Amino acid sequence: MSAIVKKLLRADQEQPNPLDFLDKEDLIKLVKSLLSGGVALSFSGKRSALEIGRKVRPRVMRRESKLHVGPPDQQGRNLLIEGENLQAMVTLYKYRGQIDLIVTDPPYNTGQQFRYNDAWDKDPNDPDLGTLVAKDDGSRHTKWIKAMMPRLQMMKAMLKPSGVLAICIDDNELFHLGMLMDEVFGEDNRLAIINWQKTTVKNNTKHVSATTEYVLVYAKDLASAKTRLLDRTEKSNARFGNPDNDPDGDWKQGDLTGTGADSHPTALYALQSPFDGELHYPSENRCWAFEKRRMKEWLAAWGVHVVERDLRDGRTPALVIKDAPLPTDKDFSLEHKVLRAARSKAMKKLEEGAWPRLYFGMKGTAKPMYKVYRSEIKAGVVPTSFWVDEEEVVELGAVSWSSSETGRTREGLEELDTVVGPGHNFTTVKPLALIKKLIQIWCPPTGVVLDPYAGTGTTGHAVLQLNSDTDASRRFILIEQGSPEAGDKYARTLTWRRLHNAITGERPNGGRAAPLGGAFEYRLLTKQIDAKTVLSMKKDELVDVVITSHWETSNRSSPGLIRIEEPKYRYLVGKNDRGEGYFIIWDGEGPVGQLDRETYKDVLKDAEKAELKPPYHVYARYELYQSKNVQFWKIPDKILAHLGLNENSDRFNEED
Repeated sequence: MSAIVKKLLRADQEQPNPLDFLDKEDLIKLVKSLLSGGVALSFSGKRSALEIGRKVRPRVMRRESKLHVGPPDQQGRNLLIEGENLQAMVTLYKYRGQIDLIVTDPPYNTGQQFRYNDAWDKDPNDPDLGTLVAKDDGSRHTKWIKAMMPRLQMMKAMLKPSGVLAICIDDNELFHLGMLMDEVFGEDNRLAIINWQKTTVKNNTKHVSATTEYVLVYAKDLASAKTRLLDRTEKSNARFGNPDNDPDGDWKQGDLTGTGADSHPTALYALQSPFDGELHYPSENRCWAFEKRRMKEWLAAWGVHVVERDLRDGRTPALVIKDAPLPTDKDFSLEHKVLRAARSKAMKKLEEGAWPRLYFGMKGTAKPMYKVYRSEIKAGVVPTSFWVDEEEVVELGAVSWSSSETGRTREGLEELDTVVGPGHNFTTVKPLALIKKLIQIWCPPTGVVLDPYAGTGTTGHAVLQLNSDTDASRRFILIEQGSPEAGDKYARTLTWRRLHNAITGERPNGGRAAPLGGAFEYRLLTKQIDAKTVLSMKKDELVDVVITSHWETSNRSSPGLIRIEEPKYRYLVGKNDRGEGYFIIWDGEGPVGQLDRETYKDVLKDAEKAELKPPYHVYARYELYQSKNVQFWKIPDKILAHLGLNENSDRFNEED
């Protein structure tokens, strides 16, 4: 045996066995899945990855008022949050189970974007982003999966029972992400695997030109999810017209036949044209799609007497004109008195207009067709270019979307350049058309869209544009940290600038465009929060925590509280969308105060100045005075509870 071979064998023996990294519980699960014939996703550190979400602490969320955009009473409808996305989703406890759609574009594991901090395995609250994971890193797939697992778990928790997650990916992690999604959401909840055309063919590719990327779409609960129709395009609408002045409105040509010839032999009969006496049968492997009684009524509406007649053709009796000869008869002639009379009545009807539902083309010489009225079909079109009939909605499954429907990456870059100018250092940006299409299909017009990897803000821009172009009123929550290791927290530079310019219509170099309108509030994640932190806060900081965390079970989907910052009020700090006031009892520059008779009098004075009516929502350390007009919120207990915590026990980190 050569020295080289011995060296290779020794090196192979020195490689650690992946099973050595699995603990007893993981090994048991792995063996059970193998014995049951199932497929399991196993990787080093899986158990810790599954538990990370319960170890992440919520953060203080500070409102950066100088970065808010739009009318103050609308700012709380949309949020741009600067910070780590797992921490942000944990902090957004009030939105758990409230999100309609999560559409996001996580970092692709290409050696250029994805960073991983090994300390996260033990403490996911470590603020360090970690080092860039190189493409030749042998554990790069494991690191990517370990980073995505807890985030996908948290995304699922954020969704409504009817909610949907649409996540973009390329071929580097497509298969691993699919297995992750199957494990977290369940294979039965997969809605679609969308293959979208991101670019044109590149001829300098050595093997196969990669022109597409993917969007994996999963429902939290398939039975509750709803796939909506897209808005009709001008091309779709152009297919409708009213050439015969039909009082029932615009219509288009439809097919009188359908599939199922084998199971519907009685629907294979002939029908005779009143224009030329010809017999028409359904084409091969198809049958008439409507019941015979209705077909007879439609045919008779051309002014002819229609009867059923056995033609001895091996089919059920045909629908023919009474006493008219058949093309197979020896005496068949278009000048036969019955056919001549039928043709005369049919031509008169053709010229008068308002043709019957069953018609024979514009001149009466075509095969029988069916009029499909615009008013009778759904208001939109089904979301894939491969479906022909707008009347039938089917499951998406695995579909392809062409660039004409979704745009290309190049168009995404051009859209970003147009709004914020060049020099942003982004080379791949999802086009607005793709994100808008996902939102239209899986988020209701009044729903909430979350993007935990907001990047350049395409998702927020798409929501604003859809709201401007239609009567929708969707809301967005964007989370972005940017690249602080490179000195660029672009949540407050690039992402903010794009949303700001889209709303206001501002463009680089003094340019202008039509403003989309809307607003958003900018928030910054800071330190970890607990009871001690709350009680040691300064007033402005505590006000922000109350404004950003407050929610009520009966109105959890509310946009939130509007902060009031006027020196004439002693305790009033905000109001909700019902016009109810929120007060924090504060002892001057000292600690949080208590609600007693004297402080209650000051609450009433503030309420009178602001023209507010009860109930008065009062935050204080203790409640020594009670009133039917007061809804009391104890500090820090209620604040912690609104963040999923408890002053005495951290139930947020306990298993459900």
